[in-house]
Amino acid sequence: MKKPKYKNLKVLFSTERFFYNINAAFDSVFTNRFRSLLTALGIIFGVAAVIAMLAIGSGARQEILDQMKMVGVNNIIIRPLMLNDPKVEDEIRGRFTPGLTMSDAESISAVLPTINRISPEIEISTHASRDFIRRPVRLAGVTPGYFEVFNLDIIHGAMFTEEHLKKGSPACIIGSNIRLIYFGNSDPIGQQIKCGNNWLTIVGVVEERHIAEESIADLGVAQFANTIYTPVRTVLLRYTDRSFVSAVDIQRQRANQRAGRSQNNNDEEEKTVNHHQLDRIVVQVEESGQLIPTANIIERMLKRKHNDVKDFEVIIPEILLRQEQRTRDIFNVVLGAIAGISLLVGGIGIMNIMLANVMERTREIGVRLAVGAKKTDIIFQFLAESTFISLTGGIIGVFLGIFLSGLIMRITGILTIVSLQAILISFGVAAIVGIAFGFMPAKKAAEKDPVTSLRYE
Repeated sequence: MKKPKYKNLKVLFSTERFFYNINAAFDSVFTNRFRSLLTALGIIFGVAAVIAMLAIGSGARQEILDQMKMVGVNNIIIRPLMLNDPKVEDEIRGRFTPGLTMSDAESISAVLPTINRISPEIEISTHASRDFIRRPVRLAGVTPGYFEVFNLDIIHGAMFTEEHLKKGSPACIIGSNIRLIYFGNSDPIGQQIKCGNNWLTIVGVVEERHIAEESIADLGVAQFANTIYTPVRTVLLRYTDRSFVSAVDIQRQRANQRAGRSQNNNDEEEKTVNHHQLDRIVVQVEESGQLIPTANIIERMLKRKHNDVKDFEVIIPEILLRQEQRTRDIFNVVLGAIAGISLLVGGIGIMNIMLANVMERTREIGVRLAVGAKKTDIIFQFLAESTFISLTGGIIGVFLGIFLSGLIMRITGILTIVSLQAILISFGVAAIVGIAFGFMPAKKAAEKDPVTSLRYE
C-alpha cells in the first residue's frame, strides 16, 4: 500500500516543480518587460509578414480561379485586329479581307467536330434611356451559346426564344447593374428600355458577377453586370452591320491610298474604322487537350477565308491564366521566403538575448542549483522563457498580420484572404523557433558549475 502512495507524492512533487519553473520563467520575463518586448519584435514582424504574404498569395489564387470561372472552361477567343495594326499592315499589300464575320462562326461550327459550343458576339457602345435616366451602356449582340460558354445564369425571366433569334426581334436581357439603375426594386420583365434609337423589351436578367478591369482587356471578357444583351440578328438588322461596304467606303479607301497611310491625323482616324462584322467569337471545345490543336486549325482556316490576311488573333484564356498563376506562385514563394527570413532573424534575436540572460543571471543559476534544483529545471526555466516570448510575439504577430492584410487590400485594391491554415502555420513556426533557438542558451545555463556560479560577480 505504501508504494502507490510514494508514487502519488512523486507525481505531486513533479507537478509542483513544473509550476515553480513556469512561475520563475514568467517572473523573469515580466521583470524585464521592455527587453522581452524587443526580443519578441523579430517574431512579431516575422509572423505578421508571413500571414500578409500568404494572404496576398491566397487572394491572387482566388482571383485566378474567379477569372477561370468568368472566361469559362476550355474556351478559345478569336478577336479581330484593326487595319492600322502593324501585324495586319505587313500582310495586306492591297488585298481585300472581309474581316471576322458570322460566316466564319458558321464555318468553324460546321467543320470542327471537337467544338462543344460557339458564341459570336457584336459589341456596340451606346446610351440607354428610361424615365429621364440616360447612361452609357454596352450593347452586346449574342446567341444563347454566349450564356452557356460563360456559365451565366438567367436569375429572372427567360432566355431568347427561337422567334427572337430568327426574326431579329427587339428583345433584350439586362445585367444586374442595368436593372438596379433603371428599375430599382420593380420587376423589369416585359418592360421596355431605349437602347440607342431602338426600344427593346426585357425578357431576362443575368446573375451578378464581377471581374477585374485589367482582366477584361487581357482575356476579352466584358463586365456582365453593365451590359444589355440582344440577339446578334437584332444588332445586324436594327443597329449596324459592318460587313456591308458602300460606295462611300470605297471612295474613302481610295482617298486613303492616294494620300498615304500616315500622312495626317485624318488618315489615322480612317485607318481605325472597324471593318469586322463581329467583335469576338468564343469557341468552347470538349476537352482541354483539344485547345491548342483546335486553335491552330481555326487560325489556318480563317486565314484562308480572309485571303491570307491574318486580321485576327486567337487567344486561349485558360493557358494564359495558368501561366499567370505559375508566375504568381513563384512570386508568392519568393515573398514567403523573405517573410520566413524575418522569423529566422527573430529566432536568432531570441537566442542572443537568452545567452545574454544566462551571463547576467549566472549567480541566480548557481543559487538554484545549490538549493537542489536539477539541470532539467534550469533547462526548462530558460526554455519556458524563450517559448513564452516567442508565443506571445506570435499571437501579436497574428493580429498584426490580419490588420496588415486588410490594410493592403484597402489601400492597393489587391485581394487578400487570411486563411486559418496561414495563421496556424505562422504561429506553429513561431513556437518552433522559440523552442529551437532557446534550447542552446538553456542547455548552457544548466551546464554551469554551481560553485563557480556562486562566486560569479
